[in-house]
Parts: sequence; C-alpha cells; structure tokens
Amino acid sequence: MFAPTISTCKAPLSHLLQRCRRPTSLSSLTKQLCRHHERHSHSRLVLGIETTCDDTGAAVMDETGRVLAERLHTQKRIHAKNGGIIPPLAQALHRQFIDPVVQGTIKDAGIEMKDLSAVALSTMPGMPLSLRVGLDYTKDMLLRHPHLPLIPIHHMEAHALTVRMVERVDFPFLVLLVSGGNCILAVARGVGDFKVLGVTWDDAPGEAFDKVARRLKLQHHPDCLGLCGGQAIEKMAENGNFRLLIERGVPMSRHRDCNFSFAGLKNMANWLIQHHEVRQGLTASDDHHLATISDIAASFQHKVTQHLVIRIARAMLYCQQTGLIPEGNQTLVVSGGVASNDYIRKALDFTTSLFKYKLICPPPYLCTDNGVMIAWAGVERLRLDMGFAEDPQSLRFQPKMPLGEDISEQVTEANIKIKRIKFW
Repeated sequence: MFAPTISTCKAPLSHLLQRCRRPTSLSSLTKQLCRHHERHSHSRLVLGIETTCDDTGAAVMDETGRVLAERLHTQKRIHAKNGGIIPPLAQALHRQFIDPVVQGTIKDAGIEMKDLSAVALSTMPGMPLSLRVGLDYTKDMLLRHPHLPLIPIHHMEAHALTVRMVERVDFPFLVLLVSGGNCILAVARGVGDFKVLGVTWDDAPGEAFDKVARRLKLQHHPDCLGLCGGQAIEKMAENGNFRLLIERGVPMSRHRDCNFSFAGLKNMANWLIQHHEVRQGLTASDDHHLATISDIAASFQHKVTQHLVIRIARAMLYCQQTGLIPEGNQTLVVSGGVASNDYIRKALDFTTSLFKYKLICPPPYLCTDNGVMIAWAGVERLRLDMGFAEDPQSLRFQPKMPLGEDISEQVTEANIKIKRIKFW
C-alpha cells in the first residue's frame, strides 16, 4: 500500500544520539558495537516497542543506556497529506510495519530473542487502535518466548525519563510534557512517582497546532509539504509578526493554577483567520492562501508560548515555596513532540533563567515518539526490579491514564500571582 520508510540506527554509545540523528558511517559504528558488545556481554538487554500514535518504533538497549539498535517507521508524511491523523489508517500502517521494525531491530543489534532480559511496551495513554496493534503483537511474541517478562510503560513517563539517558538529571525535577495528545506539568520524584501540578483541560498544544495548521491549509502550502501541523506553524512563523493577537489576553489568566487550556487559543486563531479572509476577499474553501499567513502563524505560536510560560513560572515559584524541589535540583525538563519547537524552547530558556532554573531538553530526535524512550523507561524499571506485568496475556491497553498524583488543587490554594514575562 505504501513504500516503507524505516530508518535504522546502531549506536552503542548514548552520546552518539546527541551528535547525529543517523550514523554517518554504519560500518564504523558496527565495529564499535561489536567491540562494545564483547566488553559488555553480561549486561541485561531490553527491547522497547512504541505504537501509541502514528510512529512504529523499536529499540534494543542495555541496562547502562547504550542503544544497540533502533528502527522507526513514521507515518507523518502520510497523515500530513490528510491534514491530520486518521486512526484506522494509523492502525493499518502499524500492522504493516511492526514486524519488520521489531525483527529488524533485533537483527541489527546482532542478538536473538533469548538474549533479551525484558520487553518494554507502551500501553498507555494513546490512540486505542494504535495501542491495540502493539499489545497484540507483543502478546503473540511472548507466547513464543514465555521466558521474557513484560514491562508496561506509561508513554508520558517515558518522555519524562528520556533526558536521564543522555544527561545527568537527578530526582526530583520539574517536567513539562507537551505533545499532540497531552500537556502535563509535574514534579518527577522518582520512577513511577510523579506529583502533577497541572494538565490541559481541553485540547493538547500539538492538537491545537494541527487544527490551526489545517484551517490555514498549510498541508497544501509549498513550504510545508510533508510537515506536521506544529512544524508547519513554526516554519511559517519564522518570517511572521506575532503582534496580530498582542491585545488579546492569555487564557486562564484569572486562574492562579498550573492547568492549561488551548481550545480558546485555537478559537482565537480561527477568528483571526476568518477576519483576514473577509478582509482579503477569500473563503475557507478557496485554494489561495492568506497574504498574512505568516503573521497569523507567528501570533498563534506566540500566544501558546505565553500561556506555557505563565503556568511554568507559577510552578517554579510553587516548588520554591513548598520545597518540592531542593535548591540544587532546580531543573525544568521539557519533552514531547512540541518540545522540538525552537521558539518555545528559547522562551522557556529565558523564563527558567529568571527563576534560577536550568532548562534541559532531550535532543529533538528523542522528543518525538520512538522506541528508544520506551526501552529506556524499561531499563529504569529493570534496574529497580519493579513494574513487571504479572500476567502479560491478560494485560490491557489504557487510552487514558493519569501520570501520577494530582496536587493541582494545592497549587490553586497557594494563590500565586505571576507578573507578565516579556520573553521577546
């Protein structure tokens, strides 16, 4: 139906992930892998499998965090043509590519199933049709290899822990998880131990980006072909003026908490688009693009960033007042697909510096969904001997699952006022 677009990566040293997205010399890396595998043949190995949304990923990692092999089949170009993810199509593509992705990864690692110590699988949260493919495939695989324990992985926790694979980040730390389906602000106190300060009440930021991009018809814009909604907005915003919405307020300004709302921002952008269509004599069904498309994209992106900045500033002050994060651990980790947005990263870097926090983001390649982050979350649990499924065959996927204990009401009770932060 579609030509496979499976990428591979053999990287025995985790710092290689920061140096390049794909190896420049596969033969040279393979030699490194062989030498490393000889020295660390005693190290336990984890296979990670990811199918929560529109990426089919797998990775083999040892318990020191070294990636032996990785493969990823992404559906983004296909869904970009449709203006968004179509769940039945995503499921069909997962089914088509999960076996070559997983088996190819095992082959690339130069191992056999008997060499694995555990399988880590993303089982929550995510799109039900996509989650089902990963779970069904893994259950079938474990029937043939019953010696392997299964470690169910919370997809958002995997995003939160990924940074610990490439940098020294000790618990506790503040973490913002921003993606196409989630927006969570929490204190990570340990593996499986999160205090949630705030979540989105409606749309996720990535979802809002996608919907505004569709309304702007960016999937048909020559500069945005093949880009997802968030990437397209960021691309168009590069040459835009963000002041079109400067007089509009920031959502939830009267709510002194750390929760988010992106539906209002989406509606604000839709109003702006309609207003400019009327002024320029266009309709939503026209094939022509607005002359002010870059300004609209920049204005929407700026408002989303403002909203994120205010809630994060409040979270940093709350953690300071309550001692949730000791002075020596004042770190904000930002991960998830939206964390790849350079404009948002720079604004958050400015904001964290005001509060004497350090901003750390995983490499952009690791911010999007992949098998490496699932394998790493499995390694974190394997080291602690925790989180194994008692009966893998009875395990079920969970489309919605909280990350940890919700303490957002306590944040509201603290009633912390935030002054306007001018990051540009």
